[in-house]
Amino acid sequence: MRRVTYPFLIIVALALCIATYNTASMIATYGSKSDGDGEDGNEDSAKFFDPLVKMPDHIRQGTKKKRLFHTAVTANDSPYNRWQCRIMYYHYKKLQNLPGSEMGGFTRVLHSGFPDSVMDEIPTFVVDPLPVGEDRDTEAGGESPTGDVGYVVLNRPWAFVQWLRKANIEEDYILMAEPDHILVKPLPNLATDDLPAAFPFFYIEPANNEAVLRKFFPKEKGPITNIDPIGNSPVIIKKSQLMKIAPTWQNVSIAMKDDPQADEKFGWVLEMYGYATASALHGVQHILRKDFMLQPPWDTEIGDKYIIHYTYGCDYNLKGELTYGKIGEWRFDKRSFTRGAPPRNLPMPPPGVPESVVTLVQAVNEATANIPNWVEGA
Repeated sequence: MRRVTYPFLIIVALALCIATYNTASMIATYGSKSDGDGEDGNEDSAKFFDPLVKMPDHIRQGTKKKRLFHTAVTANDSPYNRWQCRIMYYHYKKLQNLPGSEMGGFTRVLHSGFPDSVMDEIPTFVVDPLPVGEDRDTEAGGESPTGDVGYVVLNRPWAFVQWLRKANIEEDYILMAEPDHILVKPLPNLATDDLPAAFPFFYIEPANNEAVLRKFFPKEKGPITNIDPIGNSPVIIKKSQLMKIAPTWQNVSIAMKDDPQADEKFGWVLEMYGYATASALHGVQHILRKDFMLQPPWDTEIGDKYIIHYTYGCDYNLKGELTYGKIGEWRFDKRSFTRGAPPRNLPMPPPGVPESVVTLVQAVNEATANIPNWVEGA
């Protein structure tokens, strides 16, 4: 028998160490893809499984503590807002308890000052609207698409100020959402302990509006790029952070509305600039998550997105070609139903229309078919 030499044993031992390390690394890497939220494939999650880094105790034990967030939707008592909220809440309930969800409680923050007809259907907290005149008449006739007089979205920050002060909110995080949001998959908490998460809007451009924004965000507060290209929704944020930001958001938005240059420049997205500026004044910046939301018809695929925002009209000819700016032979536009709810069983789009629009109409039809007492025009 051939004698085993000492150098040979050393080589074997080293080979076994390398093989063991590689195997452990592979298990940790692939395990991280399935042990996290299982939804967004976040590359950062892999670092918690790097064998050279000490893993947090809750990861090592194979359990991940949920960080629940409370969903808050501000709305008035118009039929237009009401039917959207009913659809939004239907899909929230459908997804709330599915794997991957960190969706906690839900509140419709109703800033009409009075209860309405769906209080028993949707958890609702009634707050006061701004006093008459404080919502500022709009330049274009003083009326919104829903018939509300004044710049009605100024009520949004004021509604959050009241709700945060008066309500008992159990969760440590808040998702600020809107009536025309439809959840299409379970939503995890995209924020971190320090940074809120927000969707970046291409039309919120602080760097291109520095001359106006410096009236509200002075140079000593830092570069204008500290103002994130976001609105308040969708945003997931710590409750403690929002409680500090909300009063400033209210004051900055009103100050912008009272400034003729800012009012003309920002128009109907003024309150979005108000939130972004208020956050920067408090030194709060956001993780920008493009996967937070999609907006048909411009975003054509659902992909890894969580929310459909149907703010734009979807117009197509019968060939499935987009005719934006011109009423199509087939269309879905929420503004077609400003005076009341759409009917059940809306016609589906023609062949060739993108997945995002098809999914949107399917989601609306599913909700209206299953929501009790759904009445067209109500």
